[in-house]
Amino acid sequence: MPSAESRLRITDESGVTQVGFIDRNILDEANIQQIGEELAEIIDADDSPKLCISFANVDHLSSAALGTLITISNKIKAKNGQLRLAQIDPQIYEVFVITKLNKLFEIHDTTEDAIKSFG
Repeated sequence: MPSAESRLRITDESGVTQVGFIDRNILDEANIQQIGEELAEIIDADDSPKLCISFANVDHLSSAALGTLITISNKIKAKNGQLRLAQIDPQIYEVFVITKLNKLFEIHDTTEDAIKSFG
């Protein structure tokens, strides 16, 4: 049984929860499930969550990871929260375009731009 050590780096700045990934490859089903659960806890703890997820270190994402992002997006919308994605590698961004997820998510080039975009 793997330890429940966080796969995320989480900071809070000006009411925006910033999330970064420890792993360069988000492919393992167990890690993706753990990431989803950690993000769900953050969302559940806030009445109107503002979440900025940075993909600065990420080289590969599985389709299961994309599914988890959609679930997280729906949870945030249900609480009238806001979600921003930032610093997505061009090859990963291409997958967002092909799957039309770039229309579902608000994506920014830098984390700073993403944080400034919160209303």
